[in-house]
Amino acid sequence: MTKKFDGRIALDIRDSVADWAPFIAPEAPPDAPNILYVVWDDIGIGTWDCYGGLVEMPNMKRIADRGVQFTQFHTTALCSPTRASLLTGRNATSVGMATIEEFTDGFPSMCGRIPDDTALCSEVLTECGWNTYAVGKWHMTPLEEGNLAASKRHWPLGRGFERFYGFLGGEADQWYPNLVYDNHPISPPCIPEDGYHLSADLADRAIEFIRDAKVIAPDKPWFTYLCPGAGHAPHHVAREWADKYRGRFDMGYEEYREIVLANQKRMGLVPENTELSPMNPYSAETGAQGTPWPAQDTVREWDSLSEDAKRLFGRQAEVFAGFLSYTDAQIGRLLDYLEDSGQLDNTIVVALSDNGASGEGGPNGSVNEMKFFNGYIDTIEDSSAQLEELGSPTTYNHYSIGWAMAFNTPYKLYKRYASHEGGIADPCLISWPAGIAARGELRHQYVNVCDITPTVYDLAGITPPGAVKNVVQRPLEGISFRGVFENAEADVGKHTQFYSMLGTRGIWHRGWFADAVHAACPSGWGHFDTDRWELFHIEEDRSQIHDLARVHPEKLEELKALWFSEARKYSGMPLNDLDIVATMMRDRPSFAKSRDHAVYYPGLAEVGPGAALEVRGRSFALLAEATVDGADAQGVLFAHGGRLGGHTLFVQDGHLQYVYNFLGEEEQTIVSDRPVPSGDHIFGLRYERRGTRSDSFTPAGAATLYIDEDPVGSLDDMRIQPTVFSGVGEGIRVGRDSGQSVSGRYRSPFPFTGGTVHQVIEDVTGKPYHDLEMAAAEAFSRD
Repeated sequence: MTKKFDGRIALDIRDSVADWAPFIAPEAPPDAPNILYVVWDDIGIGTWDCYGGLVEMPNMKRIADRGVQFTQFHTTALCSPTRASLLTGRNATSVGMATIEEFTDGFPSMCGRIPDDTALCSEVLTECGWNTYAVGKWHMTPLEEGNLAASKRHWPLGRGFERFYGFLGGEADQWYPNLVYDNHPISPPCIPEDGYHLSADLADRAIEFIRDAKVIAPDKPWFTYLCPGAGHAPHHVAREWADKYRGRFDMGYEEYREIVLANQKRMGLVPENTELSPMNPYSAETGAQGTPWPAQDTVREWDSLSEDAKRLFGRQAEVFAGFLSYTDAQIGRLLDYLEDSGQLDNTIVVALSDNGASGEGGPNGSVNEMKFFNGYIDTIEDSSAQLEELGSPTTYNHYSIGWAMAFNTPYKLYKRYASHEGGIADPCLISWPAGIAARGELRHQYVNVCDITPTVYDLAGITPPGAVKNVVQRPLEGISFRGVFENAEADVGKHTQFYSMLGTRGIWHRGWFADAVHAACPSGWGHFDTDRWELFHIEEDRSQIHDLARVHPEKLEELKALWFSEARKYSGMPLNDLDIVATMMRDRPSFAKSRDHAVYYPGLAEVGPGAALEVRGRSFALLAEATVDGADAQGVLFAHGGRLGGHTLFVQDGHLQYVYNFLGEEEQTIVSDRPVPSGDHIFGLRYERRGTRSDSFTPAGAATLYIDEDPVGSLDDMRIQPTVFSGVGEGIRVGRDSGQSVSGRYRSPFPFTGGTVHQVIEDVTGKPYHDLEMAAAEAFSRD
C-alpha cells in the first residue's frame, strides 16, 4: 500500500519538511536471500539420475546434494497451469489457468488471464525490494495477446518482472526460436551453424541480468525465474550430446522401468512394495458411447517392434537424454557464476518439472510434433527415414509414448492426466545452504506446486501482502512446508489436494487418492457423469495398482463428494476433453477472429499465432502487389509457417513460385510457365477446396498460380493442413522468410530484391479470384 506522506508542506520550501518514504523504492531486509526457480518441462520422475533414472544430470544432483529432494511433489499435469500455480501460490483453476493458453475458453477457470487479486510472486517480490527477471518459457500470455497490437498486461513485464528474455508460447524451436526481449520480438544472436542453441542463450542472459544489477547494487537480492523449455518437444541438441547415450536405451522402455524402479527402491525414493503398472493400464476402457481408449495414447510392446522401430525408438530416447544433459550443463554455468561470485550459498534454489513425461509423441514418436496438433500420427517408416537427423534443425521431434511411461517410472500414464501420478508426480529439489541445514536428504511429505511460493515467502521472511499494486489480494491456497527442512517427520498441515485437467480429475486426501477413469483431451469422450471412479491408498500404493473402490465404497463416495466440493471452491468446472480439431477450431477472441481478409506489409514484425489470419483448411487466395525492376528480381513475397509446415510465394530463377509444405512431408510446388515481367504486377495464388482426402479429414483441392489476371500454373490435387502451421511462432512475413525457411528451394531470409513488395492480401472469403484481383488492381493503381 502507498505510504502516507508525513512531512510538512508550506508555501516556501524553506519552511517545508520533506518525507521521502512514500516515494523511494522498497528495500529488502539485510541479507535477504536471492531466489532462483528453475522450471523444467515434461520431466517424469523416473528420468534424472538423482531420481533413479538413466539420464545424467550432474547439476540437478548438485542442487540435491546441497539441500532437500522431494519424493511426493505434485503439479497440475500441464505447463501453463503449473506455472500459474507456482507463481501465484494458488490452484491453477482459481487463477483462470485450468489449461494451457492455446486451449483456453470463456470461463473463469480457464480464461488464461491471471487476475490482479492473485498476484504473481514477481509482483510481490518487486514491492518487497527484490529485482525480478524472467528468462525462457513464459506460456502465461493468452494466444490472442501475444502480438504487438495487443495489451502487454499479461506479458512478463506486465506481471512484475523487470526484465524478460525468452519465448511467450508453450514451446520453442531450440535452433530457431521466436524470441522476445522485454516487450518486443528479436532475432537470435546467431544461427545454429555458428553454434547457437537456445539453452545456452538463456543461461547467458540469466547471468547477464544478475550481473548487470549486482555491479550497481551488490547487496540487493534478486528473483530469477529460469525456464529453459527442456525437455518439451522439439528435442533439439547437437549430435555429440545425443551420441553420449548411444546404446543406453537399447533395452527398451519395459526393461528401463525395471532398472529404474530397482534404483528408486535402493535410493529410498519409493516404498519397497512399490510395483510397476501395466504399460497400457486402460487400453480396454471405453467411453459412455463405446468410444475406445485413444490410439494416440497406446504403447506398443517393445518385443513386438521391428528392428527398424527399435533403432528409431532407441535414438529418440538418446536425443532426449542428450537434450537434458546439455541443458543441465548450461544451468551449471549459471550455478558456477553464482558460486564464483559468492552468491550461491544465499540463494534459495528451487528446481522442478511442470508435469510428467509427455505422451504427445504417440505410439511411434514423431519427427514433426505439429502432426499431433493437426490430428495425424507419425509412421515408423516416415520417421526412420530421418533417424540420423533427430535433434537437428530439420526435425521437430518427440519420443514415442512408451518412453513417457518409462520416464514416469513407476507411475501410470503421463502428462495431461491429472488422474494419475504419471501426470502429476514430478521431481523437485530445494537448496539454501545459508538457511537450510539439510544436505542431500529426502523428504516424503505430500506437497503440491501451489505450496512452493508460500514456502519461499516463509523462508525469506515475507508476509504475503494484503494488497499488491493497491489491489486487495485473495488468500494464498498453498501451504508453507518450511517445517520439513528442520524435521523430516513434520506434518506440513496439508491434508487435501484437488486436481482437474483436460477432462481428467482426481483428489488426494490424507494418503488416499480417488480418480475418474477418463481419456484426456483430445479424446472427445464427454459424458463425465458416467465415469468409473477408482480408489487407491496411495501412501502405500504409489503407482496406483490396487483399486480399492469395491473394498471401501464409503471412502470412495467420501472422496468423490470432496472432489465436487473442492471443484466448487476452486472453480474446477467445466471439464473439457474435446478432440484436437474441435479444440483448435473453437471460437476465441482475437484480432483475426472477425476477419476473412487481411493486408500485410514488408518491414513489419512477424505476425504470429492468435493474430495472423489462419487458413485452417479453407479455400483461400494470396495477392502480392509488387514492382519488378528487371530480370534479376528474386526473393520471398509472402511466407507463413516453417520447414515443418507452411506456405510461401516467391520469385526465383526469374519465375513466380508457390510452395505448400504439408507438415514437412511434401513440398507441393507450382512454378510459373513464363518469366516474371518487369513493372507493376499482382502475383497471386488461389486455392479452392473441393473436399477431403480418403483419411476423411485432410482438406484437398486445386491451386492456381497467377500473374495479374492470367493463370500461369496449377496443381489439381493439393492437400493442406486442417488446423494451424504452428502454435508458438513461424508467423506471417512479407518480403522475407526469417527463421527456418518454409521451402528447401531457398535459404532464409531470402529477402525480395530487384524490386519492391508493396503489400500482400490474404483472403479466405471464397470469392472468385478475378474479383479479388480486380479490386486489388484498382487499389494498387490508386497508390
